[in-house]
Amino acid sequence: MTWLDVIGWTGSALLVWSLLQSRLLRLRALNLVGCLVLIGFNLALEVWPMVGLNAVLAVINVWYLARMMMSRHDERAYRVAEVRSGDEVLTHVLQQHHDDIRSFNPGFRVEGGEDRCAFLVLNGDEIVGVVLFRVAGDRAQVELDYVTQRYRDFTPGEFVYRRSDLFTKRGCRTVVSPPGMLAPYYDRLGFRRDGESYVLDLG
Repeated sequence: MTWLDVIGWTGSALLVWSLLQSRLLRLRALNLVGCLVLIGFNLALEVWPMVGLNAVLAVINVWYLARMMMSRHDERAYRVAEVRSGDEVLTHVLQQHHDDIRSFNPGFRVEGGEDRCAFLVLNGDEIVGVVLFRVAGDRAQVELDYVTQRYRDFTPGEFVYRRSDLFTKRGCRTVVSPPGMLAPYYDRLGFRRDGESYVLDLG
């Protein structure tokens, strides 16, 4: 096997691997790298139709990646909708993603949530996140902050915390993240670390 064969197989493997990704950003990024590798491979062999195909695919990937990055923190791309804690759609989402939710929020329990405040984060007509919290005095204790796999690189839950009125109108002055949550992102949103949780002061 020559070094050129290795390059060709590497590019093909990257394309196949990209299609196995559930996260949209990762899928596009890996697909782009695979296309670029195959452009070089096919240029070396002078297989022009494949050069053209991979060049077009690379441009498409760049366009989608640019759109994703520009809308990543854009409030116009996401909507936060409050629902009842017993809402059937919310219950369906929690059941549908039960195992994935438990893998990031091992302490979360679906039961006993009658007095929870519940929010769905939407992108277009797709539910991409769920935030559940309970009010105790002037503190909002977040019990679940979940993002679906496709949107996990975008942390859409941040749009709930940007809207401080969701908490202040309930008399809350601080927001506390779920204790022991795996792969937290709160330090990027102005939260401070406090033991196993993160705390946001609403001022």
